[in-house]
Formats: sequence, structure tokens, C-alpha cells
Amino acid sequence: MSEKVEIKAMENGPLLISGQATVTDTDGNVSETQGSMVALCRCGQSANKPFCDGSHKNAGFEASETLITLQSV
Repeated sequence: MSEKVEIKAMENGPLLISGQATVTDTDGNVSETQGSMVALCRCGQSANKPFCDGSHKNAGFEASETLITLQSV
């Protein structure tokens, strides 16, 4: 049985993913998360996309941590 993955939107920051997850980029490169948590960029300024490098702090990124709707893909 696979581990439950949890995603938490941080106010004015990244999406934090806890649990084992697979990230696939637009070129089809696949990466498995390492450790217990990974942060995904929401501001678009990270030099390490799709992962957060803290650039949102200097970019003045503002976003709510509230999810408006949740839809399955």
C-alpha cells in the first residue's frame, strides 16, 4: 500500500508536499521526491523550478493558502 501524499499551500509561499511523490517535467524527465517533504514553486521565480528556492520572499509573491476548488484531473 502506498503512503498518503499531503499537499499544503503556504501563504505567500510554495506548495509543500509530504510523502513519496513523482515529479515529471515537460520534457518527460522523472524525479522521485527525496526525504519527507519537498516544496514546489508557485511564484515562478525559482532558479530550481519546479522546486522552491525561496525566491518568493524577494519577489513579493502574494497568494492565499486557501484552496477554492479541488478537481480531479
